[in-house]
Amino acid sequence: MKFPTPLIEGKLIKRYKRFLSDIALPNGDVVVAHCPNTGSMKRCQQDGARVWLSKSDNPKRKLAYTWELVEVDAQYLACINTGYPNKLVGEAISNGVVKELADYPEQKAEVKYGEKSRIDWLLTGNDGRKCYVEVKSVTLLEEDGLGYFPDAVTDRGRKHLYELAKMVEEGHRAVMFFCVSHTGIDSVTPATHIDKRYAQAFVEVVGKGVEVIAYQVAIDSQEMKVVCAVPVVMPELID
Repeated sequence: MKFPTPLIEGKLIKRYKRFLSDIALPNGDVVVAHCPNTGSMKRCQQDGARVWLSKSDNPKRKLAYTWELVEVDAQYLACINTGYPNKLVGEAISNGVVKELADYPEQKAEVKYGEKSRIDWLLTGNDGRKCYVEVKSVTLLEEDGLGYFPDAVTDRGRKHLYELAKMVEEGHRAVMFFCVSHTGIDSVTPATHIDKRYAQAFVEVVGKGVEVIAYQVAIDSQEMKVVCAVPVVMPELID
């Protein structure tokens, strides 16, 4: 996936009100950019970090700039735009990159299912069997290449786990797909220390047949693409 326009480098001043960020441009100007991320962005909003923005020429937009990438710990790149992982995973499935999800000729996005939810990708095989794929972006790196999800308590994410388990009960295949949108992460695990209930639900639904896979995304200022599988580490639950 190539960025539609060349990205503009800047320096993060601050993120505020969830969806706004002040960015200093190389010419000294300070712009307000849209932050397309509803999460905590833990460790992905360090003061003074290098960031990359896209600029829209649409006159109807309130903010011309959108924050897309951030440099973490002065060495890794992370994509903070949560609108991209679904597209990246969809492209990877279509191109045969995700070996675990090969041989599904029909692929639909944002299909209604469960209790007022939408599945990110619904795949259908030649035999008619369906595979429900829920995509989650992983950007929280804390130590030794291990990435954590979620980066904040998520009741919605826990609900999605149980809805995937329900699809397995109905005879379908269900997959939790961790899209690793951070170049420093080489394995993924549920963040028990952040949301223990999510981690408990994760272990529960895996026991019921929900599959879990994780793939790394290669990131630079021109393009991003899903490249390879990384290990998923089961959490250690302590009462």
